Amino acid sequence: MTSTLAAGFSAATFDTFLQSRSEPSWLTAQRRANWELFATLPPPGRTDEDWSRTDIRLFKLDQFGLPHDGAASAYAANTDIAPIDGITEQPPALLRAGVDLAGQTVAIDSRITQSELDPALAKQGVLFGSLDELCASHGEIVRPALFSAISPKADRFAALHAACWSGGTLLYVPRGVKLERPLHTLTAMTAGGTDLSHLLVVLEEGAEATLLSETAGGHDASGFHCGGIELILRPGSRLRYVNLQNWGLGTWHFAHQKAVVERAARLQWTIGALGSRLAKVNQHVALTGSDAAAQVNGVMFTEGKQHLTYNTLQHHQAPNCKSDLLYKGALQDRARLVWRGMIKVDPEAQKTDGYQRNDNLMLSDNARADSIPGLEIEADDVRCTHGATAGRVDDELVFYCQTRGLTRKEAIRTLVAGFFQQVFDRITIESVRNALGAAIIRRIREFS
Repeated sequence: MTSTLAAGFSAATFDTFLQSRSEPSWLTAQRRANWELFATLPPPGRTDEDWSRTDIRLFKLDQFGLPHDGAASAYAANTDIAPIDGITEQPPALLRAGVDLAGQTVAIDSRITQSELDPALAKQGVLFGSLDELCASHGEIVRPALFSAISPKADRFAALHAACWSGGTLLYVPRGVKLERPLHTLTAMTAGGTDLSHLLVVLEEGAEATLLSETAGGHDASGFHCGGIELILRPGSRLRYVNLQNWGLGTWHFAHQKAVVERAARLQWTIGALGSRLAKVNQHVALTGSDAAAQVNGVMFTEGKQHLTYNTLQHHQAPNCKSDLLYKGALQDRARLVWRGMIKVDPEAQKTDGYQRNDNLMLSDNARADSIPGLEIEADDVRCTHGATAGRVDDELVFYCQTRGLTRKEAIRTLVAGFFQQVFDRITIESVRNALGAAIIRRIREFS
């Protein structure tokens, strides 16, 4: 059992954190090296290009602390989320409703509280569960992959996460194994809590899987998430990954996320960004083998004074690869969305086919959307295109819907749903399409 730690991230609390864990020596050494890196890196500032449109001066790291046992049991008392399935500590999960799952994990405040996997898959060598535990029992699989995609040197938050991650999940699918049913992970926080979870997915050659992942917190609950996602697709593997960010509206959300797609592998990565007070996410896809392909879909909806920044990178490192990114955002009240996208093509990545697009729908005169698409091309035989748009709901369309018997609010909801439909059509799981759509529609308020 881990001890309750004082607020703040200090050398003393970090040492106590390490002492409370029973981990292999290689992992402890890795953590210590990354803590030293964290101690030397300065906080990001507005002069940093990646942070120039994201102001975190109100964020105080010393208000939060390392995770500890006991917090999870207090979940129901500290949030306004009703329990389901008779588990008082577990918040409702939107993506798993109506889905026949092959396994699931639940984590609260960086601590795995539930882990299940179909025994038939376990017999085939599939690993799915607590990354903390699997580091010790299957180090030969975890050690080469952990932090092989995202770099702790990226910024101070990346180094902090690499040093202090806890409560993570591992999905490992052996060569040629194909999972017919999806898996699901749920990560939640108590009010004022800290989540440092890490998701590591490794699909060996020819493997296939679908993973649904989501976060949750009380509607206005404060908290601090500093996370990482690594998706590693070996040659010929296929992964469908859906990630719904649904933190409370008081949560600070920082994350580095990267997929490495090797030869002839296929990735479909869909993100839904609904929650958090402020989010700063780097989402990268590296196409490292010939004939690799990635489709990246994004649905973002902001309200109040939310600020969401997503930096995306489609990095073509090998020939004959294809990437297709479509992000759509809708904003109401005084919210702000920032999307900075880049397609980077290395000299050897001939025959590249890259596409990126960002569309924003303004539901308020006070909302703001910044779209910054970019191309960095060093090959001469490529097809790369990008685009960005922003606009308001057409009053004539609202009026047309009202003449067909809809109220103004119903009309607006219908038009917003239509705006996102292009992304929803890419999602092959019907229940997930419906869940994302319903989550957005519930947040829309009538505007003038």
